Amino acid sequence: MRDVLLVAYRSRGDAVELARTATLDLEATGVSVETRFIEDGASDPVSSSTLVVSLGGDGTFLRAARLAHEADAEILGVNLGRVGFLLSLPPELLNSEIRRAIGGELPIENRVALRVTSIDGTIDVFCLNEVVVERSHIGHMVRVRTYIDGDEFLTYSADGVMVATATGSTGYNFSAGGPVISPDLGVLVLTPIAPHFTIDRSIVVGSNQPIRLETIDGDGAIVADGMLVGQLGAGDSIEVTNDPRGVKVIVTEQLGLGSRLRQSLREGHA
Repeated sequence: MRDVLLVAYRSRGDAVELARTATLDLEATGVSVETRFIEDGASDPVSSSTLVVSLGGDGTFLRAARLAHEADAEILGVNLGRVGFLLSLPPELLNSEIRRAIGGELPIENRVALRVTSIDGTIDVFCLNEVVVERSHIGHMVRVRTYIDGDEFLTYSADGVMVATATGSTGYNFSAGGPVISPDLGVLVLTPIAPHFTIDRSIVVGSNQPIRLETIDGDGAIVADGMLVGQLGAGDSIEVTNDPRGVKVIVTEQLGLGSRLRQSLREGHA
């Protein structure tokens, strides 16, 4: 019998209550269940055989995906938020779908993820949705020179420059005017954020083509999946590549891309 790890924010009462009731139900059938709260910080690594279950919105899912990725474990997302393109499972089906997942009855998608490294070796992080080099100071732009597969592309003066996965294309990338990409495509999208006097269109490249972002004439902040992970000074750069392992996402509802987008976007504008 596989272990189950429930991941939630302690500050979310609905997630805490769902974790409590799910634990009682699953343990009654012999399933070993642990609840881990994101606010508690680092703890013991999980096993590759553990089923990681995210209880919350897309933000919770991204934090739980980091745990799953480190262990090469599978992740299942429960939607307790308003907008959750990453999440298709309603809370009332949690217990039954966990049992199906444990039994190997649900399909698994291996999602492309990002590995972000700095040239000096001080930064080496994983992210599932996107990484952004953005302005460090309010009222100022950041200047970023971009390279695709070693070839210089464009230099942007903008609020930031983003590299997103297909999974992350419906998040910050979409808000910045980037394209929505089917999550089963192995591509990366480079999107400028509010660029000044330059081309404002995104470019989509293969996930095997590394992208380098270099700050010039100033510094920039590196933000991965919404978390500040470092700073770049003038002339510094990061390289964004396809993480070789990706993330194993359990799919509980076989909706087409159009249906999933329509539901998520409608809820986001309600």
